[in-house]
Amino acid sequence: MPETTSLILTLLGPDRPGLVESLASAVASQNGNWVESRMCRLGGQFAGIVRIECPTATAAPLETALRALSGRGLRIELVRESSAPPPTDGALAEIEIVGQDRPGIVHQLSAALAARAVNVEEMRSGCESAPMSGERLFRARFRVRIPKGVSVAALRTEVARVGDDLVADVTFEPGA
Repeated sequence: MPETTSLILTLLGPDRPGLVESLASAVASQNGNWVESRMCRLGGQFAGIVRIECPTATAAPLETALRALSGRGLRIELVRESSAPPPTDGALAEIEIVGQDRPGIVHQLSAALAARAVNVEEMRSGCESAPMSGERLFRARFRVRIPKGVSVAALRTEVARVGDDLVADVTFEPGA
């Protein structure tokens, strides 16, 4: 089996039909394998991150093909993935916070997590209308990895305190 290389690609550009196809075409042209991705339209921009594997012999031509998309109005960044596996020790948890939208929600919660060296592995957020009042609510979901030696109970208490300070509902589900 040939040696493979993993590339992490980030992209940002004006949203338009065919954007993902042009990216997928460049990957396929060099026998690349689209392993995983997260992409979405935010405002009028399209943003994404993609992990691609390819034979090491075609990694440089694939990088060239992907960088050529920059001429079509896309900002492309490429990084060769390190061979070191990501840390997987520690406990996983899901945290969700919902409250009236205002500046600082993500900052306060992420500061509480960072103070305990908790790693945010995934985060999704957005605004929505409250069902009865129609007020603007902010909702964020975090998937976090809690390092060994950090008390899950103490972290749950700290996350709840942040929710109280923000007058927001917080759920904390360990082991998610």
